[in-house]
Amino acid sequence: MRYYWYTLFSHLRITMHYKPYEERTPDEQYKNLLKEILDKGIRSKSQAGTTEKTPEGTDCITLMGSTPMRFDLSNGFPMITERSVKGFWKQGVGEIIGFANGARTLTELESYGCKFWTNFISPEKCAKRGLEAGDLGPGSYGAAFHDFPTAEGGSFNQFQNIIEQIAFKPHLKTHFISPWVPQYTIRGEGKQQKVVVCPCHGWLHLRILNNKLYLHMFQRSGDVPIGVPSNMMQYAALLMMLSKATGYEPGEYIHTISDAHIYVDQIDAVKEIIERPTLPFPTMHFNNDSTDFWSYRVEDFALGDDYERGDPIKDIPVAI
Repeated sequence: MRYYWYTLFSHLRITMHYKPYEERTPDEQYKNLLKEILDKGIRSKSQAGTTEKTPEGTDCITLMGSTPMRFDLSNGFPMITERSVKGFWKQGVGEIIGFANGARTLTELESYGCKFWTNFISPEKCAKRGLEAGDLGPGSYGAAFHDFPTAEGGSFNQFQNIIEQIAFKPHLKTHFISPWVPQYTIRGEGKQQKVVVCPCHGWLHLRILNNKLYLHMFQRSGDVPIGVPSNMMQYAALLMMLSKATGYEPGEYIHTISDAHIYVDQIDAVKEIIERPTLPFPTMHFNNDSTDFWSYRVEDFALGDDYERGDPIKDIPVAI
């Protein structure tokens, strides 16, 4: 049997281990989510095209309030196995680290290892919102997480303050973080949106229960075939980082999506995913013993050699 251990250091010495690979239960929650959308979703218009050839928009199958997914990290790191995502997990983890550290430009995100935003942040989109080229805007994730505007005129670092609050009063139900700055996301006559892409994920409720840290991530909108697999990985990684920083063993990561959707030109790929076998989740190592949350980088993570998965599915359309 293979055992995988990492240790969390803070006011307590806490040890957590993954189950041996052979004892992990294959997790079909992601596959079930795809099925649920196809079975219960409503066809709707989309403002986004899924390729440059369809800028007028592509219909999608939308399910409001899909069944939440719950991941116990001892059963493995939630990295889908029906198709390989080995090639981009680092970008998703780098993205959430960058956002937590206040990254709001393409250059800043790339410095944290995330390069896929180039496809979404064109100079034309930035100019339309009165922003410099490459700037996601003051209503973006990094700005909201790290520099949330206050009534007093300064800025508020949400992650820093929540980590401090957990240390001060861990029992509170108010350990909450939001990526949404309403005055920069609203649209209407005479109103200037100040974000290139409105935040889709990142509403976080943290709770300490039975001396474990639980993370519930609420997602406003999820492109389930493309974006959600990355979200699953990055917020599981965030739970690992926050656990290390606060000294609590990871509990569950719960993932709730309000608008879960599949674009109609993704359906063939989705049906192929559903037909493929689901394998146990892999091991993800976190190799940073510091309790300094701001020291964590994507290079601290290492995927184990037990990531068994299906072949990649190439050219699944991506909403732009």
